[in-house]
Amino acid sequence: MSTPQPPSAAGRVSAREAVAAVTADFTEFPEPPGRALPDGPLAWSGYGAARTAAAERTGETESVVCGTAVVEGVRAVLVSFEFGYLGGSLGERTGDSLEAAYTAARAHRLPLVSLVATGGSRMQEGMRALSQLQRVAAQAALHRAAGLAQVAVLRDPTTGGGWATLGAGADVVLALPGAQVGFAGSRVRPPDADPAAYTAEGQLAAGAVDAVVPPHELRPRLGHWLRLLTSPAAGPAAPPRALGDTRPSGTGWEAVSRARAPERPRAAAYLDAYFASREPVSGDRCGGTDPGLLCGFGLREGRSVAYVAQCGTPTRPAGYRTAARLIRLADRLSVPVLTLIDTPGAANDAEAERAGAGAAIADVFAAVAAARVPVTSLVVGEGGSGGALALAAPGRTWATPDSYFSVIAPEAAAAILKRPRADAPALADELRVRPEDLVDLGVVRGVVPR
Repeated sequence: MSTPQPPSAAGRVSAREAVAAVTADFTEFPEPPGRALPDGPLAWSGYGAARTAAAERTGETESVVCGTAVVEGVRAVLVSFEFGYLGGSLGERTGDSLEAAYTAARAHRLPLVSLVATGGSRMQEGMRALSQLQRVAAQAALHRAAGLAQVAVLRDPTTGGGWATLGAGADVVLALPGAQVGFAGSRVRPPDADPAAYTAEGQLAAGAVDAVVPPHELRPRLGHWLRLLTSPAAGPAAPPRALGDTRPSGTGWEAVSRARAPERPRAAAYLDAYFASREPVSGDRCGGTDPGLLCGFGLREGRSVAYVAQCGTPTRPAGYRTAARLIRLADRLSVPVLTLIDTPGAANDAEAERAGAGAAIADVFAAVAAARVPVTSLVVGEGGSGGALALAAPGRTWATPDSYFSVIAPEAAAAILKRPRADAPALADELRVRPEDLVDLGVVRGVVPR
């Protein structure tokens, strides 16, 4: 076994120090069979000498260290990059090690965790090095098809093909504060590029990272995530109990007014009451986030349930895309889903239209319809038209007493019908939006008690 090396002058930790930060129980895989040519496939002059020097400097024979580990009680396969070995670059032998790691993970039905620190593909091996990205992508696809989870932890730096495969392609992406993260490395970016865009925090804001985790929190948070992704609840999630006013609504307009009351319990309160602990996913992986939508996985009675929760604001396209991503991930991992519905409707401003509101809503409808795991829905506030219905499970939707669900808001109905706004309360009755009405109409299965 190689000797752990001290942190670099830049403060970066070695591959083995990264492993030690998350587990004390690590068993390294043997080196995969095969041997590289002295100067590589291109016969690059001096390449063999550079590899020898890197091995002497780091104590490693390649840019990755792979093995099995137990992280906070959950067994997984770990892949840790050694940036001190030629910048953590990917070459053919790196591809051999990564393929062996994925193969072992599938053979033992284990999640795979990548502790990434890489500058990209190895220039001295040319296209043979770059083609390893296809090899990694194929292994990741097999892992997904097997219903197994992939988690990436982005260290400094995570750039190039390593970011575009093991990093951004993971199911859950965590990053260390201040880590350089981006497809373009620091030496090949436009000179006027905003450096903040190439950081863990910048990628979180852009919807490409789920959470930035301080180093002292990484081990428990990673262990928590692995438990959430590997211990699905059996059967459908039970609908939460009501937290707010449980009196029946006298009129449709009263139901609308109670659902719009600022003091009514919101999604976060329902999630806190329902789960013992939870972890968020963030972002649509297309450059956007929506703070009005909470997505993630939580533990309830020791088992995992995925959640999508609207927070009472118009849901934006990035929110719908994040919801669809979460539902499909939960479905692949056999984790039941809970959705909490509370929105006046989908965002309808020009920016939302340019961001693909219709396509994003359609994607959520498709994800819910195609889900093989049970989806349970609870209307906890406003159920505004198709923007709310997209997250409602057909045949498994309940409502709280202080909620309503409508084909359209009463005020908008008045405008469409060319009636005065003062007619909105009467239209609320005609639309039959109360929870009791929804039960009679067969739209919801029941009104949950307190």
